[in-house]
Amino acid sequence: MAFKFEKLIVWQKAVDLSDFVSQVTKQFPKDEVYILTPQMKRAADSVSLNIAEGSTGQSNPEFNRFLGMLCVRL
Repeated sequence: MAFKFEKLIVWQKAVDLSDFVSQVTKQFPKDEVYILTPQMKRAADSVSLNIAEGSTGQSNPEFNRFLGMLCVRL
């Protein structure tokens, strides 16, 4: 059984963003391995994780309101 957030295009795009950031950061200079790289990866991962977390235990109208607030912050 799939979670309801997995059907959302915005969540799927967020997962794609995480993959893209991971690929891009592999090309960064070695001096950025411990500074910029992990920060960018965490930021990209947080988008899909926040969508997933916001979907748990909420009705559809509450989840839609949550997604609206999340999109305003992006």
